[in-house]
Order: sequence, then structure tokens, then C-alpha cells
Amino acid sequence: MYHSKLDHFPDGFLWGAASAAYQVEGAFDTDGKGPSVWDDFAHHSGKTFKGTNGNVAVDHYHHYKQDIALMAEQGLKAYRFSVAWSRIIPDGEGEINQAGLDFYIRLVDELIAHNIEAILTLYHWDLPLALQEKYNGWESRQTIQAFIKYCRVLFEALGEKVKYWITFNEQNVFTAMGYRWEAHPPIVSDLKRMYAANHMINLANAEAIQLFHQMVHNGKIGPSFGYGPTYSLNSRPDNILAALNGHEINNRWWMDIYCKGSYPKFAYKQLKELGIAPEVTEADRALLKSAKPDFLGINYYHGGTMQENRIENISEQGQKAKEFSAIDPYLMQPKEEQSQAPEIPMFESVSNPYLETTAWGWEIDPVGFRVALREIYAEYDLPIFITENGLGAFDTVEEDGSIQDDDRIQYLNNHILEMRKALTDGVELIGYCAWSFTDLLSWLNGYKKRYGFVYVNRDDDSEKDLARIPKKSFYWYQDLINQNGLNVTEKI
Repeated sequence: MYHSKLDHFPDGFLWGAASAAYQVEGAFDTDGKGPSVWDDFAHHSGKTFKGTNGNVAVDHYHHYKQDIALMAEQGLKAYRFSVAWSRIIPDGEGEINQAGLDFYIRLVDELIAHNIEAILTLYHWDLPLALQEKYNGWESRQTIQAFIKYCRVLFEALGEKVKYWITFNEQNVFTAMGYRWEAHPPIVSDLKRMYAANHMINLANAEAIQLFHQMVHNGKIGPSFGYGPTYSLNSRPDNILAALNGHEINNRWWMDIYCKGSYPKFAYKQLKELGIAPEVTEADRALLKSAKPDFLGINYYHGGTMQENRIENISEQGQKAKEFSAIDPYLMQPKEEQSQAPEIPMFESVSNPYLETTAWGWEIDPVGFRVALREIYAEYDLPIFITENGLGAFDTVEEDGSIQDDDRIQYLNNHILEMRKALTDGVELIGYCAWSFTDLLSWLNGYKKRYGFVYVNRDDDSEKDLARIPKKSFYWYQDLINQNGLNVTEKI
């Protein structure tokens, strides 16, 4: 769709940036905080790069005022952060830790004082360790009730101050990484358990939305999903069918539950035949149908490309395509045969020959961002908040003290341009939060993979002085916000 002129971003569009508690806060046992599964997991030998962990991270807990002052200098309209559940309720379900709750009250008040909208994420992967050990974490309905108690505490404390709330961040990622590939806690490789835990999280999401709508009358709530469009390798009909299958299990499996209250029929039938579909009671169905989000948070990095499944694909073209490494379309993670069961008869993931990749092997696909926004809005008819989009890169401090992150500027500009085109197409957008504001701990890759507008002076071996240094992209985004995106008109 060609437009001779692009629409303006609406007045009040929330230009922002994002973070997550475990990746920035540090203070892992300060002021009564209990341990999370990540406080435990990161200390398992060989699980993270150089054994890096979030004990200190970038110490946002003690630097939040400095960080928010920098946000205000940049002109941010919104800051998305997550709350550490075990900072509020150390064992996940018992006594409230007022000192931990007070930190987030101070954080929100500081944001409000600087005219920055707080976007609060209830769950960004750091489950209280006690719930994992006592109930097997998200495999138990008791964890759902613990989560609802935690939500109630935050809705009561901050419901009048925070308008936008995220229930779960990237449910598709943390369930797969934790229950399929053993790369995140709880270090399990069992597809049946993964889909069972995922179902419990869907119920928790629905209960949280119900409770929110009862308690918070001037706010909006929704999940944040890691979405990627699915492409066919070419116009061969069997490959187009494969892409449709990929979309069904990689996107609709989660999005349909959020927005329609039911699992997509084709994917559910496939999982049921394999004996790994979740058990869904009539009460579950009623709950899932009753809770609808007010908006959808979307994290976008890239999509995936599919060809016909390897069982049926005997064409010469297919044989050549098999030379590509098998990759997950969102995470770019290698797949072993045993962990690929649902996909094997449905599709095979391949590299996209038209796309470049980042230094970390993630495909760079700005047009896919527009495709994703169009697909989501057409299918679910809900406003969209871009809750993550950014470039992980190796950043270095020059002799003059500057950080010349031109690749990040190019990446963000080109994605925001496609977002503006999607807006012009007719997609309703609330805001855009770049990932991330400061550099932070990359879950598995330590501190060398940098995303932020603000450089933090630390590395994988030392915390150094944790000095904050704005990068070139900091000032580029500052100018973009000042012009409400009007200066984003062409690719760079």
C-alpha cells in the first residue's frame, strides 16, 4: 500500500523506553526482597555468559532518580518497567514486604513528577523461587492464586497512579525457554509440561484482567506478546501452507486465547493428537471467554520464514532449503529433533535470503514490523502498544567519551518509519517503547550485548563505577520525540 503522504502520530502518542526488574534493578536481597527463580538460575554453572547475574545489574534500585532525570532530559513520555514479585511478597504468597512496595511507589511518583507515564509490567519472568519449589511454579493452580494476590496488592497501591498495565511479558518466550529448551528456569525439557504451564498462565492472565477491571476503573490492561510474522519461502503452495501452519502455532496459539478466549482449532487438534494439549475444564473455558484485554502490547524483533514440512518435502528446491539451519522464527534458537515434535509435520523454519542479521544472528526486518501490526489489528481489533523494539549490539566508548551507535539509530529509524506507515494504513497505536532505556543485563548474554540509549559503565567482569553516558542514539530519539516522529520520513 503506497501513501503519498504519511499520517502524523497522534497528539499524546507515548514515546518511551523499557526495562525489566531483574535486568536493571540489582539489590537482589535488599530491603527484604526474596529470591526469584532467576536469582537461583543465574548461579547454575554454564547457564549464563561468564556466570553473569542480576545481583547488581545496573543498580537501577539505587540510581532510579538519576535514570528518571535522564529520561526527562531525553523527553520520554512513557517508561515501561516491571515489578519484581518477590520484592513485594518475598515468598510469593505470604506477607507483604512494605519496603519493597514503597520502592515502586517512589519510582512511580518520580516518573509522575517528571511528566512520564508509568507503564507497569506485572510479570517479566522472575517468579518467586519459593513458588517454584513449593508448587512447581506455573504448573500449579495455586501459583495462579498467589499471582492474583500479588496483583491485588499492586492494583490497590498504584491503581490510581498507573494507567497502562501489562500482565505477562512474552509468554511465548519464557514458557518455551524454560519448559522446552532448558535455557531459562525451571530448566525443563517436556512439551506436555510446557503446554500445561502455559495454560495455567493463560488462566492467571484472565483472572488478573478480571480483577483489574473490578478494581481499577480508569486504567487499561493487556498482555505483551513477542510477535513475528510468518513468511513462505516462496510462492510454492506447499510452502504457503507451511507459513500458515507456522502462524497458527507461533502466534495464534497465544493471541487467540488473549483476545477470543479459545485455542485455535488447527493447532489444538495437532497438539491433542500428539498427546501434549493442555487439559481445559468447562470452568477454564468460561474464565478465558470472560476476560478481554483493553489493548495488546507487542514486542517486535523479527519474524520467521517457513517451507513445507520435512516429511512431505521431497522437491529439489526443498532439499536445497534444508541446508539452512533449523531455527525458531522468534528466538533464532537451534532446535533439536526431540523438541520439535509439534512443528515437524506442520512446517520447517529456514533463513530468509532477503534479510540481513544483527551481530547476534537476529534477522533485521523493518517491513515485517508493518506486516505484524497490520495482521494483529485486522485479526483482533484492539489498540496496540509497542512495548519492545530495539537492537542489541556491541557498543564502545570512543576516545572523546562518546558512543557512536549509528547502527542502532538506523535500526530504530527504519522500524519507526514502518510503524508510521502502519499508522497511515489505519492501525490504532497507543505508543512505542524502545528496548531499552539504559544498557542492562541480557538474560543469557551478560553485559556485552547492549540495547540502551544510555551506556552504563560496567562489563561482564566488573561493575566499575556504573556511570551513565548518553549515546548518540539518546539525542537522536530526543529530537524524534520533540518532533513527534515527523522527522521519520525515509530509511537511513
